[in-house]
Amino acid sequence: MHALATELFPICRSITGDGSRATLREIAERIPLEVHEVPSGTQVLDWTVPDEWNIRDAYIAAGGERVVDFHASNLHVVGYSEPVRAEMSLAELRPHLHIHSENPEWIPYRTSYYTRTWGFCLSQRQLASLDDGPYEVVIDATLAPGSLTYGECYLRGEVEDEVLVSTHICHPSLANDNLSGIAVATEIASALTAREHRLSYRFLFVPGTIGSIAWLSRNDDLASRVVGGLVLACVGDAGPLTYKRSRRGDALVDRAAEHVVGRVEGGRVLDFIPWGWDERQYNSPGFDLPIGCLTRSIEGEFDGYHSSGDDLALIRPDKLEESFRSGLSILDVLDRDRRFVNLSPKGEPQLGKRGLYRGVGGPDPGAEQLALLWVLNQSDGGHSLLDVAERSGMPFSQIEVAAERLREAGLLADVEGAPAG
Repeated sequence: MHALATELFPICRSITGDGSRATLREIAERIPLEVHEVPSGTQVLDWTVPDEWNIRDAYIAAGGERVVDFHASNLHVVGYSEPVRAEMSLAELRPHLHIHSENPEWIPYRTSYYTRTWGFCLSQRQLASLDDGPYEVVIDATLAPGSLTYGECYLRGEVEDEVLVSTHICHPSLANDNLSGIAVATEIASALTAREHRLSYRFLFVPGTIGSIAWLSRNDDLASRVVGGLVLACVGDAGPLTYKRSRRGDALVDRAAEHVVGRVEGGRVLDFIPWGWDERQYNSPGFDLPIGCLTRSIEGEFDGYHSSGDDLALIRPDKLEESFRSGLSILDVLDRDRRFVNLSPKGEPQLGKRGLYRGVGGPDPGAEQLALLWVLNQSDGGHSLLDVAERSGMPFSQIEVAAERLREAGLLADVEGAPAG
């Protein structure tokens, strides 16, 4: 995952343009991916797809020497800047320059998607070194009708009910926000292609806000199939594993995530707020999809947020791994949660003769034994495996294994047609 983030880091991405396409091509080398193009000017809900932006070069030069260079960092240019070719003094240039207010070494990340303007971002140190000029100012870019591009990976399961996993691809050279989300989403999708699953899965790689809105606008019929999902963002830094609940607050995905994240050291669960990443689009009241957000440090909480400080050193392979395993575990709960009925409910069935009970008794039943007893006791057709895990305080995976052993022994039967959770 860290290698994929490293490979994608130099690409200049935005909400449209060739950088997004190049990113999606790299993802498509790893998972099956369908790429969609939505033409500029298309009405998507209350929004309109903007013109496409592509940039080839940009710089501020004095005496033929570049003092600010897009090729040194693609953060140096305000995203969606109009093309410029002019000579101007520092006083004329200054309104178009942006610096980081806290760290003199960082280049800030700034965009202007829906207001026509242009600008450069630089460190405070660079700005302090500039004299009065004059300066050659060049932004070699195009802003013209084209399209918005997003990727979709659909993994069909046994049923049409589906889980939606979404991550944004619109940021340029920012590692945690959000190459980490892209890498973890790609790895989870890759893992699911190698296993059988009951639910169907849809992975979206979209530009922030306008991309999820475009998908929702074009897929109102598919949205009704979504039984849960995750937005993945900022999942590579050293902050605590964090889950933000869906708008509903008590959806199955909220319970599953709380069960998984609550078992991770330092893990935390936050209530929904209509701010953050694309979860606020999926949770808008007209759709009200049960989709939460899996992250580590939330937006603005980690040093370097939206600046050159968010580099590859900020994301750690072990944290990517933890985010990956936790995200996959949440999806496993959604996929495998079900209800059973105890076929021998009057009194405790004799487990020993079925090879399910240890030969010598003792004061402590042991975790495996206790899991069997919890599942038998709670399997009245009304409680799901997640219910049992929550009440017993045991991991869902352990409860699931116990249920499968009991089913194979003829002591449990699936409750047909009963929705889990």
